[in-house]
Amino acid sequence: MPNSIKEYRRLVEQPWGRMFYEMIYRQLQLSDSPELDILDYGAGFCVTANHYAEHHNVTAIEPNAEMRDLRVNDNEYSLLSGGSELLKNIADEEYDVVICHNVLEYADNKAEILKELSRIVKPGGKLSIVKHNLKGRILSNAVLKDEPESALELLNNSFDNARNMFGNRDTYDNDFLLKSSDDFGLTCENILGIRTFFALSSNNKIKYTDMWYKNMLELEMKVCNMDEYKNIAFFNHLIFTKRAK
Repeated sequence: MPNSIKEYRRLVEQPWGRMFYEMIYRQLQLSDSPELDILDYGAGFCVTANHYAEHHNVTAIEPNAEMRDLRVNDNEYSLLSGGSELLKNIADEEYDVVICHNVLEYADNKAEILKELSRIVKPGGKLSIVKHNLKGRILSNAVLKDEPESALELLNNSFDNARNMFGNRDTYDNDFLLKSSDDFGLTCENILGIRTFFALSSNNKIKYTDMWYKNMLELEMKVCNMDEYKNIAFFNHLIFTKRAK
């Protein structure tokens, strides 16, 4: 994890940062038409919001002022300053797609936020949640960072509550989302992996070549829905559909 917001912003520009987002777009498979109403909650630098705003009506919510100042804004979207308190002002079943990526790890009121996000999705609409995966963090610590001691600590404790610039990161289990979302009227359509391989090598020079990017993206997309690989991916992407009443 970078040490500052500006370092984190530069990371987004790197090939491994771009690949993270490209995998999300491919996994979500949102068509350019018809125009959808999309909410990006905890939008960060608004990379995803900006991407979808080219063809859709997008609202982004982000509480961090520095991230808002460094946002990507090639396309037009609405940006709101705030956090979970803004969700309560949104009408029921307002959005076709709700996005919540790497946010709940830092929230004390996960269940409350998930309930609100579920409430504002239209029947038949999607809720996309990306989260850190503990097994992937263990693999990264052991291989990329060469820190077997840290990997053993994560493995033995079965949780990760490390602190970074965003607060304490609670790498919670997928079962929490699966049980809570079902109670809130959502059905999990798929659980996918992101970053199984592409950040395990410290050879960053090769990652700037077109051939590496093309082949690595193809490899990641091939394994992202295979259990043995998505179980050890650094991130999991859970895609839910709102059931009709």
